[in-house]
Amino acid sequence: MIELKDVSKVYQMGDEEVRALDHASLEIDDGEFVSIVGPSGSGKSTMMNIIGCLDTADEGEYDLDGIAIEDYSENELAHIRNRKIGFIFQNFNLLPRLTAAENVELPLIYQKVPAAERRERVTEALEKVQLAHRMDHKPTELSGGQQQRVAIARAIVTRPSLFLADEPTGNLDSATSRDIMSLFHELHEEGHTIVLITHNDEIADEAERKIYIRDGQVREMEAACRL
Repeated sequence: MIELKDVSKVYQMGDEEVRALDHASLEIDDGEFVSIVGPSGSGKSTMMNIIGCLDTADEGEYDLDGIAIEDYSENELAHIRNRKIGFIFQNFNLLPRLTAAENVELPLIYQKVPAAERRERVTEALEKVQLAHRMDHKPTELSGGQQQRVAIARAIVTRPSLFLADEPTGNLDSATSRDIMSLFHELHEEGHTIVLITHNDEIADEAERKIYIRDGQVREMEAACRL
């Protein structure tokens, strides 16, 4: 599904050139659960942005489903971002004036899904994350863990095949983090591909494969041992 070949990304910081990714190569098969772990500033988020078609590499190649990203049109890339990939972020990225249901519904509105189908899919997604009873609450009325569940429901509702999660437990306590990771395991068992970005080794160990990134360079870690 995902293949990065000798990918580099360079940012100019004043007079200094920073290599966020430095000839990084990576393969992720359809249906895998992979964690990418490394300290702050290691290049994790840059890699996620490239995998998620939110940014492009300066050097190297990125093939998605066997097709080079540069061969996709802008409309095709937008379609991939909206329908194939579910994004989940550390800060939830919920709109504070909207209810949980309205936040989850938003990507379906962009997709021009009919209203009746939207309502059905929103309810289904919130039930999956066990928050249907809070669908009329706004983010400020929800705990951090509940907000992240809403964010996951928003990702689920478009029925993507790939979930990209950037520090999804970074703002949560350990008990809530375990609940969120249980949701990711459920999604993986249903056949979804999951790429989880984290600085937390314990969280990273829950994936099938663990990839370490430091100073923009990538190396594979030994397989994690999970129950």
